[in-house]
Amino acid sequence: MNSDLKTNIEEKERAVLVGIYGDTTDKNLAEEHLAELELLTDTAGGVTVEKILQHRNRPDVSTYVGKGKLQEVRQKMKAVSADLVIFDDDLSPTQVRNIERTTKSKVLDRSGLILDIFASRAKTSAAKTQVELAQLQYLLPRLTRFWTHLSRQKGGVGTKGGIGTKGPGETQIETDRRLIGRRIASLKEKLQKLDQQRKVQRQGRSDLLRVALVGYTNAGKSSLMNAITETSVLAEDRLFATLDSTVRRYSIGQESVLLSDTVGFIRKLPHNLVESFKSTLDEIREADLLLHVVDVSSPMKKEYIQTVYATLKELGADKKPEILVFNKVDLVSSPEDLAAIRKEYPGSVLVSATRGIGLEEISEEIKKKVESNYINRKIVVPLSHYHVVSYLHDVAQVLKETYDDESARLAVKIHKKYVGRLEELLQNSNGSVATSADAKGE
Repeated sequence: MNSDLKTNIEEKERAVLVGIYGDTTDKNLAEEHLAELELLTDTAGGVTVEKILQHRNRPDVSTYVGKGKLQEVRQKMKAVSADLVIFDDDLSPTQVRNIERTTKSKVLDRSGLILDIFASRAKTSAAKTQVELAQLQYLLPRLTRFWTHLSRQKGGVGTKGGIGTKGPGETQIETDRRLIGRRIASLKEKLQKLDQQRKVQRQGRSDLLRVALVGYTNAGKSSLMNAITETSVLAEDRLFATLDSTVRRYSIGQESVLLSDTVGFIRKLPHNLVESFKSTLDEIREADLLLHVVDVSSPMKKEYIQTVYATLKELGADKKPEILVFNKVDLVSSPEDLAAIRKEYPGSVLVSATRGIGLEEISEEIKKKVESNYINRKIVVPLSHYHVVSYLHDVAQVLKETYDDESARLAVKIHKKYVGRLEELLQNSNGSVATSADAKGE
């Protein structure tokens, strides 16, 4: 082994990963889950030195894996000189405390690991605030785990608390909980202000059609955005390379479209993270169309698709029109496998963002989806309300335009999302829709 590489590995925290699977769970799938946990560990800056998979139908309430298996974990950690054990599930405070006592090492669960990654990846003020809020909400019910030594009652005569343990009558842990509660309230207030700023920014571009890239983390969303828009957004072959939304404008024919890249989803994404990142994920909720990007080379692609759908449902964005985009086709050698994907997911697009394969097909599919939401109208607008005509020129394709002494007559092709606002403007101006939706401007 290269000496520099060996030194680098020795400097990283050495982790043992632990997972379980039951009678109704496929063992191969459980192994894939541990492989993903290994990727998460690598992203967090650790190195996996051992993986332990146990067959049991439900976690043990005290130790997650049972006392006997936990002793085996301890022995394995000692044998491979590991200083960290990570579980592929969320642990209760009781489970963490018992595991720590047995293994004499640091213990992390899946949510704690993901939160740590988000904290290291957060660069902007908004992302840092969102991650800190999620971390504190995760920490609050686990204070008994982190500060059991601080859970001390008021000192005084006859107590054994000693110097420095005397207080006004509440435990230190209650003080910590109150301070964290105050910080959480402060962060929520800050996020509300940031959310208002984002809403103002989105209102400024509300007249443009919006397409959001969604997908499992590391599916290649940022690479695809770079390929489509010919820009340079950070794109790494690592989990959660992007935390902040990035928005770019590009053209499809005569249409200008806003394309936004958002944080990737993952199996068992901590609920607190989804909650705290909801303002960032408004780009998804307010999009007209979703590009759902999937790593076609992954053996877990079907589970990834379902995970994304579940997260979209949690965000209230599961009813939006979507185009399934299977990325990384250059990593699939079998034409039969790709043909099977097309058959199973009709209307999907197969691409390689890094090789530039299939990009024109994406644009064509977006164009079809966009055009399916357009309707034709003939409009009559009094000249005294010319701002309505200006609005139509901004948001619609004007097919024909004529004037007389009192009014402007326009035949337009307009997106359904603008019809409500148009009808409101026409009502205020005493204008009218002259003909039905099949008007073509002849």
